Amino acid sequence: MNILLLGATGRVGSQIIPYALHERHHVTVLVRIPEKIQINNENLTIIQGNVLNKEDIVCAMQGIDVVISALNTDGTTTLSESMPLMIEAMESEGIKRIITIGTAGILQSRTTQNSLRYQSSESKRKSTRAAEEHHKVYDMLKQSNLDWTIVCPTYLPDGERVGNYRIERDFLPEGGAEISVKDTAEFTFKQIEGNDYIKSRVGICY
Repeated sequence: MNILLLGATGRVGSQIIPYALHERHHVTVLVRIPEKIQINNENLTIIQGNVLNKEDIVCAMQGIDVVISALNTDGTTTLSESMPLMIEAMESEGIKRIITIGTAGILQSRTTQNSLRYQSSESKRKSTRAAEEHHKVYDMLKQSNLDWTIVCPTYLPDGERVGNYRIERDFLPEGGAEISVKDTAEFTFKQIEGNDYIKSRVGICY
């Protein structure tokens, strides 16, 4: 399978690459600074570019079967500005499947009906800016014709792979407090061949 990975130099994205290469998939990454990718593998293609540049996105989408976006907010609007470019390019190229990394803040609240967690007392974060960015992306994907899945981890320490975690559609499993970067990357990668969470958010935690 030909995978396009965006956010490949980030905490989760960098952990997805080894999973994909181990399974003999071909991975294309679009990165601003290629030198940050310290992996040399015949199945890895590194394209220098920017997710905010339409031409770079279109170029990276050529021959791709599935897109994984592990882009984070980093105090910017890159997430919400790049998603329309991704959706347009995917629809133009006939690519249906996209898996993105979101945040538990955009899962449904258990305490406040018809609200998301970041809009309710469930969220302990003082700032909602990152969740608002992810919310915009969620709305865009809902309005698209793509087969999307948003993986929504709670607190993300580095930690080791445990390989055993709880998942729930549209909600954070009750009492969930954290999930490691490696387990989040593993679950996200597994979704490229899974159909259980098409057009869904998925809460993930221990």
